[in-house]
Amino acid sequence: MKFKKLQTPIQDLFLIKPKVFGDDRGFFYESFNKEEFKQLEIEYNFIQDNHSRSSKGVLRGLHFQTENIQSKLIRVIKGEVYDVAVDLRKGSPYYGQSFGTYLSEENKLMLLIPKCFAHGFLTVSDDAELVYKVDDVYNKDADSGIKWDDPELDINWPLKEFNIDKPILSEKDSKLQYLSEFDNNFNY
Repeated sequence: MKFKKLQTPIQDLFLIKPKVFGDDRGFFYESFNKEEFKQLEIEYNFIQDNHSRSSKGVLRGLHFQTENIQSKLIRVIKGEVYDVAVDLRKGSPYYGQSFGTYLSEENKLMLLIPKCFAHGFLTVSDDAELVYKVDDVYNKDADSGIKWDDPELDINWPLKEFNIDKPILSEKDSKLQYLSEFDNNFNY
């Protein structure tokens, strides 16, 4: 197998560890293989790839769509981020719980986020580039999110560890709602 599926503390949320072949010339790895993923019982119909670049201290999220709900396969190709997913599935024993991990060009881990989760990340290196697959189209009218610092979520963003006084937010992200304000139709 070219991949290992690692269970996180939240059901249906996985880390994917690719097998990396490297020597003094560099490295090679497959970041996605539909048949290998199928053998790991990971079956998504990814239809689009996205590429994002952020500077140190930029916090994006916590984002999701209320229609055209997307699953995501996220990896970092440059730098490092602290990546977070939050379970928004009503009826889930993990509702409102978050999982955070470091994704980097060094560890080459990928985070597989199923539908009905919010996603966000904090750039902890000088800059970082993420590439991610999604299984539905972007719908601007259904774009939504939860505040990054919602006390109900109690996410331990590593701001102090990386000498970040205050995260850099977009205007949109600074106006997101709290989880308690989200009228959720996501079912477990």
